[in-house]
Amino acid sequence: MTQRPDGVAIQVRGAVKQYGNLHALAGVDLEIRQGEFFGLLGPNGAGKTTLITALAGLTRLSAGHIAVMGHDVVADYRAARRALGVVPQELVFDPFFTVREVLRIQSGYFGIRNNDPWIDELLESLGLSDKASANMRTLSGGMKRRVLVAQALVHKPPVIVLDEPTAGVDVELRQTLWHFIRKLNADGHTVVLTTHYLEEAQELCTRIAMLKAGRVIALDSTQNILSRVSSKALHVRLSAAQVLPAALQARLVKQEGLAYAFSFDQADEVEPLLALLRGAGADVVELEISKPDLEQAFIDLVSEH
Repeated sequence: MTQRPDGVAIQVRGAVKQYGNLHALAGVDLEIRQGEFFGLLGPNGAGKTTLITALAGLTRLSAGHIAVMGHDVVADYRAARRALGVVPQELVFDPFFTVREVLRIQSGYFGIRNNDPWIDELLESLGLSDKASANMRTLSGGMKRRVLVAQALVHKPPVIVLDEPTAGVDVELRQTLWHFIRKLNADGHTVVLTTHYLEEAQELCTRIAMLKAGRVIALDSTQNILSRVSSKALHVRLSAAQVLPAALQARLVKQEGLAYAFSFDQADEVEPLLALLRGAGADVVELEISKPDLEQAFIDLVSEH
């Protein structure tokens, strides 16, 4: 795979996208290294999809620039687009062709002839071999999403962008997709992922950028972002509703019905918390200790901003 001397796969500088008075992007700066598995996270309306459409050349920035593998997405659009494979969030498909025909046509867009060996590998890797001759309109939603992934990869791009690729799909597809994408990443492909399944981002991504209101509010390694949530949590389920003493109220981070979560930093703090519960007359029927996770870090960071 082609390697750039500076090792940069995607460079975003001062990206601004304005719709009237709304700033979908308000000055985003990012640099994604070749071979990274990078997470782009944020609440709805944060600007993730706007950034991806600008990256793919589907929308023009109001200010700033974006380059893929050193190619400006506007001035050198052809080379930038060839270096990029995007799996969109929406299920967009042509109902008049079979799966194999769709992938051959997609190959033709990039001037690639006789691409069947790679198409066969994609079909096999994504569990589509038995659907190769099926018309696109007969496929389930999950199968259509697999075809979208194959379309994005048919020209073997060095940079792959996945916009909510597992939204609304079954566990089998999720596992199949991640197994294949991990293999591509291990082979040197740069992968950029947006997802609302934060456990996926925590498991897969080595570095993460969090967006809110068109701005980057956090950009760091996954481990460093997790370390910002310093406390662990003691989760308990009580047999009945309970009025908690002030010392427990101060540690309470979450309550859903009879389930409570209390924060702590050191293991020797667990027994005093349980003693406080016993002293308040609480009957604990379930108990679990959890480490900090990306969901809590995400909530904390978004709340701070």
